[in-house]
Amino acid sequence: MESLLEFALNYAGRLGSTYAEVRCRRDVSNAITMKNGEVQFSGFLREFGVGVRLIVNGALGFASTNMLNRKSIVDILSSASSMAKVSASYLSKPVRFSNEKIATDKWEVKQKVRFDSVSVKDKVELLSDIDKIFRSKHDVKFPSRLFILNETLTEQIFMNSEGAVIRSKVPRISFSYILTAYTPGKGTVQRFNKKGESRGWEAVTSWNLDKLASEEAEILGIILTEGKKPPRGEFDIILGSEVVGIICHESCGHPFEADRILGREAAAAGESFVDRSMLGEVIGSERVTIVDDPTIPNSYGYYLYDDEGVRASRRELIKRGVINTFLHNRETAAVMGVKSNGAARSVSYSREPIIRMSNTYMERGEYIFEELVESIREGVYIKSFMEWNIDDRRFNQRYVGLEAYRIRNGEVANPIRNPILEITTPSLFMSVDAVGKELSFSAATCGKGDPMQGAPVWTGGPEVRLRNVRLGGF
Repeated sequence: MESLLEFALNYAGRLGSTYAEVRCRRDVSNAITMKNGEVQFSGFLREFGVGVRLIVNGALGFASTNMLNRKSIVDILSSASSMAKVSASYLSKPVRFSNEKIATDKWEVKQKVRFDSVSVKDKVELLSDIDKIFRSKHDVKFPSRLFILNETLTEQIFMNSEGAVIRSKVPRISFSYILTAYTPGKGTVQRFNKKGESRGWEAVTSWNLDKLASEEAEILGIILTEGKKPPRGEFDIILGSEVVGIICHESCGHPFEADRILGREAAAAGESFVDRSMLGEVIGSERVTIVDDPTIPNSYGYYLYDDEGVRASRRELIKRGVINTFLHNRETAAVMGVKSNGAARSVSYSREPIIRMSNTYMERGEYIFEELVESIREGVYIKSFMEWNIDDRRFNQRYVGLEAYRIRNGEVANPIRNPILEITTPSLFMSVDAVGKELSFSAATCGKGDPMQGAPVWTGGPEVRLRNVRLGGF
């Protein structure tokens, strides 16, 4: 395969390219979907192909093929070159890439328990056992139960005209679920969640899914049968790790993507309330440090090199309340006069790499949960969320709590239903006055691009305390 990729790079040079890269990628995925106790779908995905990207006349062109022979490679290079030449006539400035260290490396995540060592029968029985836990509840009904088990093994060779050669192999596995719980006279609540890691079947074993299902069933029952109307007004609020994670992803990660900041995702993913001149501005309290780090071992968004061959690194997007850096690929880094921080990712050989998050979270603080609660006379604890909405520029947002409680006189009190937090991004980050020390993560699939590219990520953080924040509800 390497000889075919070397041929592609040489041919790209003959087409007049000043830069070229090739990615040969194989994805092997298997998924089982169970709905209401019935296996609705057990399928697989097999993708194997080559994507090429090159700069010709100062413009980028991209094309791909799953026909792995020289004729097809010539065809896609010619197509990408033609695309670039047409684009060049519309550009006000030529595309440049930042200068980066050239890497030759190989990295791999090994499976302790291979996916294929567990039979399909055992995997279906695992989902069936989880389903039985929800069907065994009598005080609350679960009329809709959807479970999805997905495993993917991705192998890739990346080469570019600068001499980079990077080989990688990473397994990813996830378990996601969507539940609707119902009690007569009490209405319904919905719950969605996802576990995901970059390792073998041993990840599923460590998740203890039977225990997780029992806890979810119990909590949803309590919310339905005991949840009271939430208070309205200004309160101190504690946000759980799950809520902090989605805030870090949506209100910091996305608006800090440099392609959004430069307006290049305006028609697809959206814009950003952040602009280049805001680097160094205060946007939160000194308690707030938000990180995007693809190098966390076994994380769902794990990688050591991005899809432009740049070494991955930990990025502190907000550091002690100050806007510190943005997420870059080589193109946006060159525009802003900095080095790329390795945020270019693609989900397939047939999709070009774009700027993506990996594992985005708020850095831990120094408080245990009881210390966060003890100074609150009247407040609310929102542990998880049922829905969220955010505007195109990631400035105004709304989170509807799922598992939530009143706080009275320094103690967690009765459950409440559907507390609503509506707030701007700067106001949210400025109101943080204390951060917990227990850090945890949730898995998610981040959508961006056109065609859509769903990238595996982690979102997370510790519990945080907000002071004097307005709360609504319905």
